[in-house]
Amino acid sequence: MARTGEAIVEKGDPPVTDADTTVVEQTLRIGARPETVWRYWTEPERMCDWWGATAELDPRPGGVCVVDIGGGGVMRGEYVELVPYERIVFSFGWDPTEGAPAVAPGSTRVEVTLTPDGDDTILALRHSGLPAAERDMHQAGWGHFLPVLAAAASSVNDD
Repeated sequence: MARTGEAIVEKGDPPVTDADTTVVEQTLRIGARPETVWRYWTEPERMCDWWGATAELDPRPGGVCVVDIGGGGVMRGEYVELVPYERIVFSFGWDPTEGAPAVAPGSTRVEVTLTPDGDDTILALRHSGLPAAERDMHQAGWGHFLPVLAAAASSVNDD
């Protein structure tokens, strides 16, 4: 069995619909219930525990999802779909600043699925619509940040 935060599956190979875009998919086990993990995607202070220096989040369809990575660009998108404690979908892109990835704000899609497994959560992330030239950077980025999320959520006592 994988340890908390350890990738179970990591893939994201060939394009799905368009030869110019690719998909990143990553799955990991988190030692916390889905209700806890959910908060790390929907509450600004929790988002900042693992991903950004600041976050502006309005977790409802059409609500803003902006995360300032702190020296690494500003991710800008909108929440598209929220099924409490099960699924979060948001658009994703970067403000056009020097050094930021060439992914227009809101131009790609991130789908997060939370599946309970005992007292743990299996988090599956699918990031689609990425320009092929930006795939590897986003694969590495999610590969770095999702284990940080897992460690932060696993340290919370829900009881």
